Amino acid sequence: MSFVEMTEAVFDVSGDIIPPIYQFALWDALVQHAPMLADDPHAGVVPLRTSVSEAGMLLAKRSKLVVRLSLSMADNFAELANKHLEIGGATLHLGSGRLRKIQPYSTLHAHLVASDKDEVAFLEEVSKRLAELGVDGKLLCGMKNSLADKDRTIQGYSLVIHDLKQDDSLRLQYAGLAEYRRYGCGIFIPYKVITDLE
Repeated sequence: MSFVEMTEAVFDVSGDIIPPIYQFALWDALVQHAPMLADDPHAGVVPLRTSVSEAGMLLAKRSKLVVRLSLSMADNFAELANKHLEIGGATLHLGSGRLRKIQPYSTLHAHLVASDKDEVAFLEEVSKRLAELGVDGKLLCGMKNSLADKDRTIQGYSLVIHDLKQDDSLRLQYAGLAEYRRYGCGIFIPYKVITDLE
């Protein structure tokens, strides 16, 4: 199977407290400034590092906004440089940005892999997809979770895949799993502690 090689556009990000469900509005704001994102079916947004407060979600110190792009689209990432993104009444400020090559890691984690199945069927579904991708790894299914606003709901599970070889790790990060990568779903990132699936 052939793969679309991906890269990451990484931006320093600062700003206000953001809503707990920010993912839909964030994608809309990104596309507003960089319409080419909507033309890249492989594009995805790595979930922001945040902490919960009574007022909403606080950005972690030295937070980054990371957008995964097809390598063929990489030259367009500068369209997002130094932009202000309106997210549900909050504003996120992006820095100038840079491109970062995706690196292989033996253990990867996705916060939410979309699925409406029960856990057993979900893992069967994931195993089948990994076989199609030619990826061999061990699965640890985490909590069932959802991403929802007043218009839509995405259900699924957190997932750790470990004991990955380098090529398999890159394939998985390039391809992702299931739908809704633009909202941070099925995006795999390095994960160091496989005993903590929250």
